Amino acid sequence: MNEKLLMETVALAGKIMLASGAEVYRVEETMRYMLQKSSYPVAEAVALGTGLFVTLDDPERDTLTIARRVPARSNNLNRICAVNEVSRKFCSNQLTVEDAYQELKDIEADKLYTKRWKFLGLIGVSVFFAPIFGGGPLDMFGACIVGLTLALADLLINKVKLNDFFVNAFCSFVIAISATIVRKFLLPAASADVMIISSIMSLVPGVAFTTSIRDILNGDYASGSARMLEAIVVALAIAAGVGLGLVSWGVFWRWLT
Repeated sequence: MNEKLLMETVALAGKIMLASGAEVYRVEETMRYMLQKSSYPVAEAVALGTGLFVTLDDPERDTLTIARRVPARSNNLNRICAVNEVSRKFCSNQLTVEDAYQELKDIEADKLYTKRWKFLGLIGVSVFFAPIFGGGPLDMFGACIVGLTLALADLLINKVKLNDFFVNAFCSFVIAISATIVRKFLLPAASADVMIISSIMSLVPGVAFTTSIRDILNGDYASGSARMLEAIVVALAIAAGVGLGLVSWGVFWRWLT
């Protein structure tokens, strides 16, 4: 067994899972199972909200330690499932460490959805959440227009390297402005509130908040608190963006008239 390559493989598996929104206990469990293939008597894996550490220790040999920082996180259950499948095959000797490493590299490089599908997804979420919040056909049509502006705003803002707070605030600002314009000039009978609420659902960090609760209940207080704070910051960004958009439109319309 190439111990160094095993360490790299385990760290890569943990990094992909952590970056894809997996719970800390699940990340650590996967890494520990994979480390059992090592000949070292002591194998430890520790995951935090923004990074992980993997160590192999033996009194008769040099200690091997790897640290990986995970600055960006999202929600990708497909990647988590794929990494778990690689881990199971590796632990049951169906894959060599070289093959497992290569499969993990392929998983890391793979893109589940293209920009076109993401574009359509943002519009679809806006449209089909409208009936859930009591909207009718006009509200769904208005939400489609607002979702289109959201998709264009997301495409534009991702070309500029900004942090998540400003990205979510900008997209929420665009949602509020576009919903108000649609309500004012195109669909007076539609509800601006329904269009705004249904459109921001694609930005709401519900999965991240749920994951943070699970981490806290499992005793991973540092990671759970970090994830919860991240979800709260995103929620505040959404609220600030929508509020600023509504206030800005009100001031502009009063000045215009």
